[in-house]
Amino acid sequence: MSFFQRKSTNTDPEGRVVKKGIPKFIPVLILAVVVLAFASSCFTVVSAGHTGVVSTFGKVSENVLQEGFHMKLPWQRVTKMDNRIVKLEVSTEAFSSDLQTVNVNLAVNYRVDTGKSYSIVKNVGTNYESVLMTPAVNEVMKSIMAQYTAEQSITNRNMISAALLEELNEKLDDSGIFVSDINIIDFDFSDVYVAAIEAKQVAEQEKLRAKIEQDQLTMEKEAEAARRVIDAEAAAEVARIEAEAAAYAGEKEAMANEKIAASITQPLIDYYKIQQWDGKLPTVTGADTIIRMEEGSQSSAAPSSAPNE
Repeated sequence: MSFFQRKSTNTDPEGRVVKKGIPKFIPVLILAVVVLAFASSCFTVVSAGHTGVVSTFGKVSENVLQEGFHMKLPWQRVTKMDNRIVKLEVSTEAFSSDLQTVNVNLAVNYRVDTGKSYSIVKNVGTNYESVLMTPAVNEVMKSIMAQYTAEQSITNRNMISAALLEELNEKLDDSGIFVSDINIIDFDFSDVYVAAIEAKQVAEQEKLRAKIEQDQLTMEKEAEAARRVIDAEAAAEVARIEAEAAAYAGEKEAMANEKIAASITQPLIDYYKIQQWDGKLPTVTGADTIIRMEEGSQSSAAPSSAPNE
């Protein structure tokens, strides 16, 4: 066996030798890929609503890149920071002032300050939600809930949201994160407390219903008493009017009688006597003879006790 072997060659159908080797375009293609890769590392594009934080061998630059196309050195790294409003949902457990467990679901809208994007990348990193935001929300929420009872937390939801927004912004002010809005999605209490609240509501409703019924009964009694007073006053007024009418009628009758009595004179009496006389003279005469004239009867004369002479 020979230690040296002839290099194999290929021949075409006509017997010509065809040499094996790498195609000429392969090195050109590789060189083009390398050039493109190097060129792409020399620029970056920052999307709308974002900023680019440049770091050179780990050192973060305070000059952040705004939206658009930017040139950079191949060994520089650009971290894209989202400066738009982002919603963060947080579920936390807190205790009220009456030591009731309250599970709170929150929706926190926040944004990263454009001018402090480098500070967040340098001091916190890109996972600032889990490192900075969520712990701050939990801490402030627990502090505020401890100022209210469980029942007050339900009725003062807007006040709790406003206090949470103010204190959270104060806490995150130096970090470059601004909270624009906080919404309390839900308060959840223990089953025992919920049952107690329901029982209290039922008792208050029963108490309110009893009060309404008592007030209605009192109003009906007051209305009945007022009606009786009105009826009594009306009856008294009627009696007074009738008494005054009767007195007035009596006065009129007395005045009429007085007028009649005043109008009767002796000539009038004689006139009526003459009207009643039938024209016949009495049969008995004398000084003391009394002539009586009665309607429907003849005149008669009564003799006197003294004899005629």
